[in-house]
Amino acid sequence: MKKIISMLTASAAVLELLLATVLLTADYFTPNSYTVINGNHLEWLSGAIKVVGSNDVTASKNVPYPKTYQGTMMLYHLIPIKSVDVSIVDQTCVVPCGTPFGIKMFTNGVVIVGLADIQTSSGSVNPAAQAGLKIGDVITDVNGKEVNTNSEVAKDVENCGGKSLKLSIRRDGAVSTVILHPVRSETDGLYKAGLWVRDSTAGIGTLTYYDPSTKSFAGLGHGICDSDTSELMPLLSGDIVPVNINGVTKGLKGKPGELRGYFAGSNAMGKLTANITDGVYGHLNSAPTGCAVKVAMKQDVKTGRVKILTTIDGGKPRYYDAEIERIDYRDQLRSKNMVLHITDERLLPQTGGIVQGMSGSPILQDGKLVGAVTHVFVNDPTRGYGVFAENMLSETQALSSAQRLKAS
Repeated sequence: MKKIISMLTASAAVLELLLATVLLTADYFTPNSYTVINGNHLEWLSGAIKVVGSNDVTASKNVPYPKTYQGTMMLYHLIPIKSVDVSIVDQTCVVPCGTPFGIKMFTNGVVIVGLADIQTSSGSVNPAAQAGLKIGDVITDVNGKEVNTNSEVAKDVENCGGKSLKLSIRRDGAVSTVILHPVRSETDGLYKAGLWVRDSTAGIGTLTYYDPSTKSFAGLGHGICDSDTSELMPLLSGDIVPVNINGVTKGLKGKPGELRGYFAGSNAMGKLTANITDGVYGHLNSAPTGCAVKVAMKQDVKTGRVKILTTIDGGKPRYYDAEIERIDYRDQLRSKNMVLHITDERLLPQTGGIVQGMSGSPILQDGKLVGAVTHVFVNDPTRGYGVFAENMLSETQALSSAQRLKAS
């Protein structure tokens, strides 16, 4: 009898440990907030996990609904995992694009992309490093005067007459002040700061969608980062322009491919208003052609077959076959929410899978926009990451709200 009791006690302990592990795993890999389309149920996240509310998580189309409430995530509808916030919104429809576009972007301030020693009559020194400046810092003011171009910074340094300069810099979202002491270069006799700066960038990407209700667009699925610092470029202003794709460099293991193209004319398609982690955003001058589709919420996205809409030549966007292999629902992930596998037998021979320039290509599942292509896996170009369409749409709506408040 004692052995049986001991075995039962041990079994109970093991089961308790397994249950605790399951609950902790479910807590970690599921979000703390959800958005539900008005009139829909908050669907099962898997065969075992569901979110329920005090009166079920369904909003009536005919009865005024609460905008937000708190629900409980349940395991097999029996065991509570955690409390989650649920927001109910109206359905949004957007026009999937899949068209390439060119980006001309100017920074808000100038980005430090390198430091260099200066040879002086008394030896080699680096004024920027001595001042505490680092690669990735953004210089916004020199002696109280706003600067946004490389030439403005160079002029202030060269004309300093040996006097120190007071620089305002932005680092990791915080603003601070440093004192820079330029030195006279033995090479050309000019005062120098020992830093390399960048004030603009250009490139090619793919438009994800156009929102007719706000006349705004979203693209890329990831932010534009400096090639040297890998930091987000702070946007001052920018245009998007038409692009003609005239070739493809096929992606290979260890060597990402790219769409080759050129800017088609100087007339802008629209204006950039934001460059953030999960894409670039702005307004188009004219609405693109195409049928609007519903935007899926993240809990509606499932592993399995999807279509991507992209342009790999000078023609129109085409749909290609792919699969979502894995989904990560965590709130803290803004741009790498799913693993995408290209399976299309027409696309693979031409591109090898995902190539640079395809970032932003819409991903559709069951007739809904579920996300956009973002990054390629360097060691496997047939696979890459995708971002939830819900994440991009929330940014579009937040930016539109902010602009309306600013206008009023």
